[in-house]
Amino acid sequence: MIPQDTVNRILETARIEEVVGDFVSLKRRGADFVACCPFHNEKTPSFHVHPSKGFYYCFGCHKGGSAVGFVMDYEHLSYVEALKYLARKYNIEVVEKEETAEEVAARQKNESLLLVTEFAQDLFVKSLQEREGKAIGLQYFHSRGLEDATIEKYGLGWAPQSRVALRDAAAKAGYKEEYLVETGLCSKYDDGTVKDRFFDRVTFPIHSVSGRVIGFGARTLKTDFKGAKYVNSSDSPIYHKEQTLYGIWFAKNEIAKADKCYLVEGYLDVLSMHQLGITNVVASSGTALTDNQIRLIRRFTQNVTIMYDGDSAGIHAAMRGIGMCLRQGLNVRIVLLPDGDDPDSYSRKHTLEEVRAFLAENEQDFITFKSGYLLQGTDNDPLRRADAINEIADTIADIPDAVKRSTFVTACSNRFGIDTQILFDRIKRTMAKAREEELKEAERARRRVEAGLPPEIQDEAPAAAEDSPVPAASLEQMENDRVVGKAERDLLGFILTYGTYPMKFESDSEFYQGDSEDEMQSVFDFITASLGESSFSNSVYKKVYDAYGNLYYEGYSQEAMVKTLMDGPDREAAFVASQLCTSPYELTVKNFKDSLMSVESWLVKFVPRAILVYQGKRIESMLGGLSRELESASAEEQIEIMKKMTTLQRASQNIKVKLGREKE
Repeated sequence: MIPQDTVNRILETARIEEVVGDFVSLKRRGADFVACCPFHNEKTPSFHVHPSKGFYYCFGCHKGGSAVGFVMDYEHLSYVEALKYLARKYNIEVVEKEETAEEVAARQKNESLLLVTEFAQDLFVKSLQEREGKAIGLQYFHSRGLEDATIEKYGLGWAPQSRVALRDAAAKAGYKEEYLVETGLCSKYDDGTVKDRFFDRVTFPIHSVSGRVIGFGARTLKTDFKGAKYVNSSDSPIYHKEQTLYGIWFAKNEIAKADKCYLVEGYLDVLSMHQLGITNVVASSGTALTDNQIRLIRRFTQNVTIMYDGDSAGIHAAMRGIGMCLRQGLNVRIVLLPDGDDPDSYSRKHTLEEVRAFLAENEQDFITFKSGYLLQGTDNDPLRRADAINEIADTIADIPDAVKRSTFVTACSNRFGIDTQILFDRIKRTMAKAREEELKEAERARRRVEAGLPPEIQDEAPAAAEDSPVPAASLEQMENDRVVGKAERDLLGFILTYGTYPMKFESDSEFYQGDSEDEMQSVFDFITASLGESSFSNSVYKKVYDAYGNLYYEGYSQEAMVKTLMDGPDREAAFVASQLCTSPYELTVKNFKDSLMSVESWLVKFVPRAILVYQGKRIESMLGGLSRELESASAEEQIEIMKKMTTLQRASQNIKVKLGREKE
């Protein structure tokens, strides 16, 4: 357990822009920084870092919090682990209090998967320098032109020929067998035996963005081997191949610096290019290129050059990658190497200057690349030529930015002599069709969720389940809860932004308390008194409201209360706090700006109004519930329900009158 004074020192020392900047390429905008959000797919930057306030917030996915929260979310660490990460970054010594047995077990379990993977990495590196590894693995690396410095820097290794070398070494070192299996380092067979997954192969460790070893790729050197040439780590809690790029730990700084990323296919492509001196290179090894990998690139640059082999397979892979990169908002170019070469072989044949010159001279935009490939042999075939131009237009439709899209339409028009309006019409239809499909999929997903089907098994659900109607009562209740939740959000926004401000009502107001600030209620006190025995229905909002109240009654300042919520281990509370502090009550903010009234006048006008709206929505929700009860109630029960509904309807009418929505 970390002592509280050490926790405070860590939180006070950590600078949000430095912490986030280790993982995301930030661009200064005034006093703040912006970037494309690392937590969701977006095409324009909506991720903001506020150094003066000490927190980050994304206007797209609404994630936010302080430095410790960012580390928790990005690296999937616990609160204590994130604090230790920050302590290491800022050279703060952490002397922990004695932990309980349960705390020790939880911490060890959380770290064990990473630790056992790092243990395997150490074993493979050591094995490369031993007799068997030197004779086979090291000789292979040298034959591929890799220097000892490169082999050491990138942690290349050798998995011994024995099927139990890692298993036995890990057991001797005290690592549990279950961790070896869970990380995919070992496989457990039906007869209960456990054997190494990686054996008799050279190994390539795969690092996370923060530099920890999370998995491996391994290559057999046997020419007569009938199995797969490469074996990769299976997905595990610490490694997801579709979200990982080989070489990203070593390349990320140069990618950000050069504002460009070269995307290749294999481990040796990355290693040879890096060794040559071109270090902004990563690979999608072990899997075809994925959207998550593209988003990872986008954290550091908007510009990617696909550099695949010049053979048929490389061309088709590049064609697929173009659309994926464009849809993610990247500027994409393509370089095809001479047939028979890959980035590994080409970089070993040429000097750094020659490779750089080749890349500069042979980079193509996607229109040039696609037209050169698709239009081959179409001079005397108008239909094939038309199909090719339509396919290029469909690719332009993948570009989310309207200005860029228009620029490429002009380029395409000039190249093929096609009227721009014809191309725009084609693109408009393509985009409309894609949007229609997105809406259909979103509606299918919504209906599954409302029907109680988990999103992760959507594709496994039978067709009948998709078309099963959701009960009207269920839909109505969900809508009521959503509306009430919005009203609760507005109240919580006032609390988190202005909770300690005094409510300075005029003397003729029904809420007047007195002229001195000691007599006046604060915004928080006023809202709390108005709620009475009511409680927020949204569990997260209630949690934040209760946590704020506890700090409020302990005498914390407004700034300290919000910072404590953001710095705390509860990520949901931190998200809500950062969200509502960043974009408070949009309607009233607009009215406030339009009227140019003072903050005090604004609060006494709109806080009571927000409370009335909240009470009105609660009544609507209760009326909806009573209406549903009425359908199945007995005659006697219906009379009682009708009485309750009449009372609520009167209350609802009074609220609407006070809000000016109806006349008395």
